[in-house]
Amino acid sequence: MIPLSLAEIAGIVDGRVVGDAAVTVTAPAVLDGRRAAPGGLFVAFVGERVDGHDYADQAAEAGAVAVLGARPTSLPTVLVDDAQAALQALATHVVATLRDGLTVVGLTGSQGKTSTKDLLASVLASAGPTVATAGSLNNELGVPLTMLRAAADTRFLVLEMGARGIGHIAALTSLVALDVAVVLNVGQAHLGEFGSRDAIARAKGELVQGLRPGGTAVLNADDPRVAAMRESATGPVLTFGRAEPADVRVEDLRLDRLGRPSFMLRTAEGSVRVRLPLVGAHQALNAAAATAAGLAAGVPLDVAGPALATASLSHWRMELRELPGGVTLLNDSYNANPDSTRAALDALAAIEAGRRIAVLGEMRELGEESEAEHRRIGEYAARVADVVLVVGEDARPLAVGEAVLLDDNAAAVDWLHNHLTAGDVVLVKASRGARLDEVAAALD
Repeated sequence: MIPLSLAEIAGIVDGRVVGDAAVTVTAPAVLDGRRAAPGGLFVAFVGERVDGHDYADQAAEAGAVAVLGARPTSLPTVLVDDAQAALQALATHVVATLRDGLTVVGLTGSQGKTSTKDLLASVLASAGPTVATAGSLNNELGVPLTMLRAAADTRFLVLEMGARGIGHIAALTSLVALDVAVVLNVGQAHLGEFGSRDAIARAKGELVQGLRPGGTAVLNADDPRVAAMRESATGPVLTFGRAEPADVRVEDLRLDRLGRPSFMLRTAEGSVRVRLPLVGAHQALNAAAATAAGLAAGVPLDVAGPALATASLSHWRMELRELPGGVTLLNDSYNANPDSTRAALDALAAIEAGRRIAVLGEMRELGEESEAEHRRIGEYAARVADVVLVVGEDARPLAVGEAVLLDDNAAAVDWLHNHLTAGDVVLVKASRGARLDEVAAALD
């Protein structure tokens, strides 16, 4: 965050200061007062159950020096009619102030956004100070919060952008025009809300339309709907994939005994061998996307390759941990859709194990195809796993063949505690709402 006085902030967001207008904000904005940093700004929202203004004292204890909200608080406060609009206006101003020395990269896709964002952050950080989306804060609040973390020395800003409808990404790119736009894939995530894959493609394509003049589109050559977005690009296009036409290609892919990929990334100018510390063959394509985006941002291939080897993923995404008793946990419980669940099952199958146990919960927001998609994944799981545990009544269609249907997370934990033996590998995967992270945590 660049230093701004409350008087300056009020001018930017068309607000009014109650309290000392000379107070200067020097740290990023937060929505959770407990996460405030010394010198930070606490943004107070009024929700259905909680009024953020009531937590100003908590934010002050953590270090916040001011509040952006709708009514006065115990801290100096910038009063506005719409806290969300004010937060976005402030973020747009901060990035515009830094624009001359800043490269902004936007990234979207039906799956793999956060993993690719983490890989890209490692690539760009090898070339200069980088700010990237924390976790999956990729919506109308998360994007401006990330933008406000940019400072005078920030060279690269990486913004993960999500969508649950047409126009959502366009609204996000209206806050900041992109130098590089990365579209990973068009899959089935949120299919129930969009209605069709073509609608999802329209929504994801808004990222390319949000490029600055001359900005670079980075597109998946293996996904026809993404490759077709080339038509809306007005500047350079770089592609990634496994097929020959891709500008950044994955070749000679191999997996070690823990399912970690090594491969060659090849371009017209050269190649580099990459060994990822991550689980799953699908991570190779994510790495190719990150490398292509890095090239577009000026990071050479021979710098990007070693940087990928240092990457780590956000919480609960393909986390591989050794548990007491010789059991291995593959925790991918943050979210799920049919494509990402199939990739996680492939990763489970690639790990050397005594038994491969898949603990699966509901995949949400699939619309009319939900039951059929769950059954397809259940059939796939039955082929690749030795034991399939299906958790919760809403996930029942996953229970194919000899799968074990369990009532809830507590029942899943009980089953695992009573049946796991040394050499077992356990995958935990479901949509966030199923909270299977509780199952994973109970195994530690």
